[in-house]
Amino acid sequence: MSAGPAGPDALDAPPLRIRRLSVSYATDHGRIEAVRDIDIDVAAGEFLGIVGESGSGKTQLLLSVLGLSAPRAELGGSIRYRQQELLRLDSAALNQVRGNRISMVFQDPMTALNPYLRVGIQITEVLRVHRGASARAAEQRAIDMLQSVHIPDAQRRMRQYPHELSGGMRQRVMIAMALIAEPEILLADEPSTALDVTVQAQILSLFQELRARTGTAIVLVTHDLGVIAEVADRVAVMYAGRIMEQAPVHELFARPRHPYTEALQQSIPRIDAARPARLPSIAGTPPDPASLPPGCAFAPRCIYRMPVCDAVAPPLLEDSPGHWKACHHDGALGKLRGQAA
Repeated sequence: MSAGPAGPDALDAPPLRIRRLSVSYATDHGRIEAVRDIDIDVAAGEFLGIVGESGSGKTQLLLSVLGLSAPRAELGGSIRYRQQELLRLDSAALNQVRGNRISMVFQDPMTALNPYLRVGIQITEVLRVHRGASARAAEQRAIDMLQSVHIPDAQRRMRQYPHELSGGMRQRVMIAMALIAEPEILLADEPSTALDVTVQAQILSLFQELRARTGTAIVLVTHDLGVIAEVADRVAVMYAGRIMEQAPVHELFARPRHPYTEALQQSIPRIDAARPARLPSIAGTPPDPASLPPGCAFAPRCIYRMPVCDAVAPPLLEDSPGHWKACHHDGALGKLRGQAA
């Protein structure tokens, strides 16, 4: 099983390759399947968006790459960065990868930053650990990095504590920390969710600017399709721990092949609508991860549901060049809507 070509640099081996990844937890209520049989590549320099409802497994996927899953998590499959199998690395070896070659920006910078340490100490620690930089060299590099993420008066900010900064400033500090070692891949877990709309736009613009300047590949997790449409090269749509559809961003929005993707798109407000209308919603709720149905997890909510959907989980297959879907339906969904109505 393969996730297919990884984007614009498909002829070169992608730096990050994930195959048949699973993440599960044993609980008193049964085994929770947080991530199930994920295949995906991240190409050099690309902007990959991962979208889905809360609880779809997006964050668990990112955490597994850096070995940050909860201690009780059971992981299977393969996560390879270059020639290294990350799932088999011990803590010391993994520490040479995370924060160095692969970095992460977390959703809430107030909890991700240490409230007891000044900003400058937290940023320079990355260089001193991974690059062996002197205190003076690390400090100057940190100031330069803060300036590159558009933080004014960077030298003074270095002496401040996280609570003295605004939410947007703290998120910029997190981005500076993640990029200061010049990683090849940046993982971003809904980095603008807690920020107001203006600051969200600034953070997304900053990601695009930094990628253009540094060549860092970015994997952005979000529940916002509008954000994905604006910044991503390629999109993976997740539901109940699986990838349901994967395609170049323009192809996915122009011709969604999975009913879940179609339903997500229809639930987005449109400013060009001829008259106000009630937004469509997806009936039902996501399945209990401790009690997943035997067939397609989306079947109970799907308007195209067929008997086979309840019995057999569809594999992720290439429907057309570069466009993958996990769905039993053939052809464009629009052709089937009249039959399902």
